[in-house]
Amino acid sequence: MELVLETKNINKHFRKPVDFHVLKDISLGIKKGEFASIMGKSGSGKSTLLYILSTMDTDYTGELFLNNELATGKPPQELSRLRNKHIGFVFQFHYLLSEFSVVENVMLPAKKLAEKSHAEIEHDAMEKLKMLHIEHLAKQRASRISGGEKQRVAIARALINSPSILMGDEPTGNLDSHNSENVFSIFKRLKEEEGLSLLVVTHDEDFANRTDRIIQMEDGRIVS
Repeated sequence: MELVLETKNINKHFRKPVDFHVLKDISLGIKKGEFASIMGKSGSGKSTLLYILSTMDTDYTGELFLNNELATGKPPQELSRLRNKHIGFVFQFHYLLSEFSVVENVMLPAKKLAEKSHAEIEHDAMEKLKMLHIEHLAKQRASRISGGEKQRVAIARALINSPSILMGDEPTGNLDSHNSENVFSIFKRLKEEEGLSLLVVTHDEDFANRTDRIIQMEDGRIVS
């Protein structure tokens, strides 16, 4: 089975003020089209692990592979490109630029990647908004739409470069149950219809229980 993401023996220490071994020997694989969630108490290392998996944190030992390509040890510029091309992110806070329109926000990662013309990027952005049923908001300022809509715009932005994997850090953490449900069903549809892999850190047990697999963390280790 094809792995989109794989780690081998990842260890991470925080050195200050004293040495703290925060991730211990993490080996895991995420298959193509798999929807996995990471759960664990606060301080179990979930977000730290996600930062390493997303290539944002490079201060660790062990190996990280993205689409069977070793990401560990690559120079920052190459990592930035790899990340922008292969990984989509959805955070607890949407981080939209409020003075930009919805469609402009969605276009940003593709403009950074600079592989397509402005017109193509705009067309792709509209396609993603349609897929999430928010194309009618395209020209609205991001500051003028509701919280649930903002999170859907953030998902559209995360999908603009057609990533191999979508990562979420508490993507429903700020939403009410109706909007959380909405986000879950979008993720499930992306898995089923687009064959997208998803890896989501969550505190929401209902959410996690409906994913394909729960990766349970405790004290920096994967326990199940």
